[in-house]
Amino acid sequence: MQIGKWSFAPPKDILGIRFAFNVAIATAIVWYSLKYIADTNPIWAIASMVASSDPQVTEAARMFRSRLTNVVVGGVVGLLFLLVGGPAEWMLPFALAVTVLLSSYVIHIQTMWRQAPITAAIVIASGVSSHSKLTGIESGLHKVGEVVFGCVVGLVVSWAMSRIWPIRRPADLSGP
Repeated sequence: MQIGKWSFAPPKDILGIRFAFNVAIATAIVWYSLKYIADTNPIWAIASMVASSDPQVTEAARMFRSRLTNVVVGGVVGLLFLLVGGPAEWMLPFALAVTVLLSSYVIHIQTMWRQAPITAAIVIASGVSSHSKLTGIESGLHKVGEVVFGCVVGLVVSWAMSRIWPIRRPADLSGP
């Protein structure tokens, strides 16, 4: 089918369709869990859920491990900088640089390695915006918890959907 300069052809595989179902189901779980039960803004958890979801469970598990590792690195560095230096804006660039170096040269997990400085920024910015070390730590840990929750939901939904709706690998689709 041709629509203007774009053409639409039915997909030869259904990975995209399955991914859409994964994301829709996991979004509903994250949204209602955090918005209505925990009474918090679920945006960080939803972003993390999407990043750690995949219609192929092995890929979802790899993304989950990578994201979780880098969240922990960023969270620890952010908390250390916040504890040592307090809620100061000037620390943010240094903390992010240290986080990138740790993630790049010590952890060596390039998949999702941008998550480490993002998490450090979330933790430190929480302290800077509240002008309080304690509030920053509490808020930062809360946001990191949301990120981890989103990752867990993304992985669990990917796993559950792979059991409910198995998809043959592209090599299996070529036929005999």
